[in-house]
Amino acid sequence: MLDLQRLRALHAVSVHGTVGAAAAALGYTPSAVSQQIAKLERETRTVLLERQGRGVRLTEHAQHLAATAQELLAIVERAETELEERRGVPAGRLTIAAFASAARGLMPGVLADLAGRHPALDTRLTEVDPHLSVDLVAKGAVDMAVAHDWDIAPLPAPPGVEHAVIGDDLSDLLVPAGHPFAARPSVRRTDLKGQRWVCQPPGRVCHDWLVRTLREAGCEPDIVHQADENPTLVALVAAGLGVGLIPRLGRGPLPAGVVEVSLEPMPVRRLYALWRQGATRRPAITETVRTLQEHWPKVSAHSGC
Repeated sequence: MLDLQRLRALHAVSVHGTVGAAAAALGYTPSAVSQQIAKLERETRTVLLERQGRGVRLTEHAQHLAATAQELLAIVERAETELEERRGVPAGRLTIAAFASAARGLMPGVLADLAGRHPALDTRLTEVDPHLSVDLVAKGAVDMAVAHDWDIAPLPAPPGVEHAVIGDDLSDLLVPAGHPFAARPSVRRTDLKGQRWVCQPPGRVCHDWLVRTLREAGCEPDIVHQADENPTLVALVAAGLGVGLIPRLGRGPLPAGVVEVSLEPMPVRRLYALWRQGATRRPAITETVRTLQEHWPKVSAHSGC
């Protein structure tokens, strides 16, 4: 009989692409995941992983087995959901993927609240790029995700994935203290021509929003510095190296030399909680969604201050 934990390890590798990423998602060490795969290979008498450069790839047999593992894990999830629903108390393990600023600015308070009120609930947080999180939920790699979208890039909702709105995160134009915009209460998008920008790399929602929005306003953005993390972008603005459009969530207090200016109309990104349809009645899901929505007004009121 095939061991479910070993199948879970194989499924995680198929979803995350590497043994290391699978281990991080499962809360194991890479060595433990490799051992699970090796045992599964011996049980099935089949080669499941092959070396590919510095990583690994699933063999054709492994791909079929991983697809079956996903079906089995979905059945287990339904059984766990029904049992938890009968008990009526949030319990068991709940894995959550959240993008960086939500993991920093929203999730600590939410997770602490859940731990205090529901000791039988074991929450596990993983920081994940927002464009990856929906797929992780759909494939069963995580139980829930906190993701966001912008007006130009609506959040994709594949079949079988439910979502609920958490709240709206406002964004501001950040400029160096000596910048001509620093003395103005607000600027319009058409005023941004000729500015030097600090921004996230291409492929990120914030980057794509900035480029498309400025082009629609008749401005070709001059992006001179790129960084993944908002604190790095703020530091670049503080050094006088450009201006940046940065959401408030998780931004923290601005350093000396950086001024917040309203951009009209104000850019807004919307935050969502996502989970699989089969887990909708699970108390752990409903309670976590409720807690996220409960914390958001307090978090948004203090974001960026």
